[in-house]
Amino acid sequence: MVLLDVSIVNVALPSIQGGLGFTPADLQWVVNAYTLTFAGFLLLGGRAGDLFGRRRVYIAGIALFTLASLAGGLATTPELLIAARAVQGIGAAALSPATLALLTTTFPEGPRRSAALGLWSAVAGGAGAVGSISGGLLTGYLSWRWVLLVNIPIGIALIIGSARALEDRRDSGPRRLDVPGAITVTLSLMALVYGIVQTAEHGWGSAQFLLPLAAGVVLLALFLWIEARVAKRPLIRLGVFRSRPVTGGNLVGLLMNAAFLSMWYFVSLYVQDVLGLSPVQAGLAFIPHTVMVVVGARISSRLVHRVGHRPLIAAGALSAFAGFIWQAQLTPHSDFVLMVVVPGALMAAGVGLVFTPVATAATSGVAPADAGVVSGLLNTSRQIGGALGLAVLTTLSTARIHAESADGAAPPDALVSGYGLAFWVAAGFVAAGALAALILPRHRHPR
Repeated sequence: MVLLDVSIVNVALPSIQGGLGFTPADLQWVVNAYTLTFAGFLLLGGRAGDLFGRRRVYIAGIALFTLASLAGGLATTPELLIAARAVQGIGAAALSPATLALLTTTFPEGPRRSAALGLWSAVAGGAGAVGSISGGLLTGYLSWRWVLLVNIPIGIALIIGSARALEDRRDSGPRRLDVPGAITVTLSLMALVYGIVQTAEHGWGSAQFLLPLAAGVVLLALFLWIEARVAKRPLIRLGVFRSRPVTGGNLVGLLMNAAFLSMWYFVSLYVQDVLGLSPVQAGLAFIPHTVMVVVGARISSRLVHRVGHRPLIAAGALSAFAGFIWQAQLTPHSDFVLMVVVPGALMAAGVGLVFTPVATAATSGVAPADAGVVSGLLNTSRQIGGALGLAVLTTLSTARIHAESADGAAPPDALVSGYGLAFWVAAGFVAAGALAALILPRHRHPR
């Protein structure tokens, strides 16, 4: 539900613009308001779960997310919808790290944890495709409002089920939240993501990008100083970065997500703007992607404990790399099955194969007291990677489209050229992620 809400509104954006009277410049904030607060509060949400109880924070996050979904679905002005999406992001930042922390503290390292994280990875990896499918169906048959209102019955069911089924575990130490660290890292991440999302409209050399970037870097340096020298109970113990699995898993997750998040975005644009599919047809086109993510995640969850992280990341990267290169060969008249379904299946299988070993690596060997914040760190690196990757690819794609267009009108050839460039660069991100996996330690077969 959390990750689906990043992509579910994409197909509905034209309907939202017409329904509430958004200007083209402001429409991006339907997505960005959620992304900003989600990324900015993730570490704080993860540490809150460690200190105050993961079930308690998880349920509180679901409740806030559900109420914000109701407010967004009933919004009558652009300002109300943007505010609701921002609050949704805060709720998501509270409950998202708790999902992974609840799994890692419930299941000890080994096959059972790998199986649990395989299911978690399948859901997380398939969220982009499921969001596009759901957004198309709900917008086409009901209304754009239902892309938000659909969260209400799900949220209520989750609260009831969580109260009955989950155990409440927390750090046994005093409940002291590192307020200075929480403020600086939240503002830092929000500034970085804000600067990144501005590049799509203003470019990489603009003040709209450089000033938030500088502020984010300064605040991040201040946060690290606070954690190392000032805080008695830091938001994150910097010693966790000495762990090669934690550092390597987060770096691989950042680079891979920079490619994977863009996959559904550009394929959605291609099938609607070039092939002329309706929102419902565009949504259904992502069913093979969803199936292959699940298949890849199931395979990796069964093998990761036997073969280790590196081989599965390499296999997933190879599959995704081949899919991106294949997808980059699109033309305005490409065969749908041969040039959309087949390369999409390769890319999606790579998503499934990669996410489980990344999750198991980034959370392995971590003390239970740090489970929440390390889970938040993994989610943060993935969100930052996704935002950075989409900003880079959108900027490059838009520049190519404008360069090949005449009189402001973008012909299909120009659109396809821009999307193809994005897929080539995404393949480069995948290759970089595969190289980053070398940081991970070699697998030792269990006795």
